[in-house]
Amino acid sequence: MASLDVARSRAAFPALSSGYLYADNAGGSQCLTDAATRISDYLLNTNVQLGADYSVSVASTTRVEDGAEAARELFNAESVDEVAFGSSATMLLANLARAMDGDVHPDEELIVTGEHEANGGPWKHLAERRGATTKLWQATQLSATPNNPYAVGLQLEELLTLITAKTRLVAFTACSNILGSIIPVKDVVIAIRARAAELGARKVEVCVDCVAYAPHRLMDVRGWDVDYAVFSVYKVYGPHASVLYTRRAALTRSLSSLAHHFLAPAVAAKPYKLQPGGPGYEIVWGCTAVPPYLRALGDGNLEEAIARIARHEQTLLAPLLAFLRSKSARGVRIVGAEHEGLDRVPTVSFVVVGERAIRSQDVVARFDAKGNIGIRYGHFYAYTLVSSLSPSLDVEDGVVRISLVHYNTLEEVVKIIEVLEEILA
Repeated sequence: MASLDVARSRAAFPALSSGYLYADNAGGSQCLTDAATRISDYLLNTNVQLGADYSVSVASTTRVEDGAEAARELFNAESVDEVAFGSSATMLLANLARAMDGDVHPDEELIVTGEHEANGGPWKHLAERRGATTKLWQATQLSATPNNPYAVGLQLEELLTLITAKTRLVAFTACSNILGSIIPVKDVVIAIRARAAELGARKVEVCVDCVAYAPHRLMDVRGWDVDYAVFSVYKVYGPHASVLYTRRAALTRSLSSLAHHFLAPAVAAKPYKLQPGGPGYEIVWGCTAVPPYLRALGDGNLEEAIARIARHEQTLLAPLLAFLRSKSARGVRIVGAEHEGLDRVPTVSFVVVGERAIRSQDVVARFDAKGNIGIRYGHFYAYTLVSSLSPSLDVEDGVVRISLVHYNTLEEVVKIIEVLEEILA
């Protein structure tokens, strides 16, 4: 079983040569040299409008089409005609919800989670516009850790109690940007569809937020049988862009066009109906650097690359969780599952409570004073989740989050632990 060549992976990121320890990767990863090079090359050599017959426009059009193919590969979508680009997951999902206005009835129900608001807020607004109802699939106490009130997660049995004959959409995260826990998407979707069919729901669609998932695991929108999915390329080692997957059937049957009125017939089954105007063409071309980089980490095989990444990330996660567990008497509480394993990514949140409580902001301030290590505190736009953790928790102070990815090293984890040891002494 081959292991990840971490030195090779790090060499692809100029920022890592500075010696700075980037541990806020859930907020945004570092960018590949090749992605930046492609952006520059596009702007300097093919910066023209798409769709014309002259040679530079043909080259530019091909490059943007290649960007869609890169996203299709990462999603494992059937066609590039199911892929739309945008500046952020929040914007793309807001567009998606707006396009669904005409296909949600006033008496129907939309189920959301308390995770990142990108996949919650747009559906809440849609429910308000249409007179529909929003229900919350809330993270609940994990039975394995009954003594830690912050050890919570999304549990399928809680979701199933929310589904009724009026359910129209279920929107959830594939991985929590606070808890680090991976949701078994395929199993959840099977259960959703079975319960909804049993109860006679008119139409149930599923929208999955993969933003915190895509840097760590393979997406598989076809295998999962989801209708919509979104991820952010800037959290998967590329430029600042996000991508929305929309199943072809949903494009034609559930969504109206946001494009110009005279284009409506031409884009009836195209992602352009959710992407009014063009995306940043140079950014889309820059995104094409991501799949070849990942494949190279697996000797040309994307699935093998992600498997190696997952195994390496467990070597980063295990000592960090072990240290935090060892400080429970000091008041440290891990937020989410306390165990390592392939059902968890190395995004680790915690709080320090009790008689010697330390504000999350103050923990991060100590790291900032130490220098050369970047972590963060707050609610990370998972406002509903963080505000539900404990009545005594200040949602604005939130949690301390340390988020690692495959280019981080065990030596860096040791440095983080050494600083935490000083803070908690």
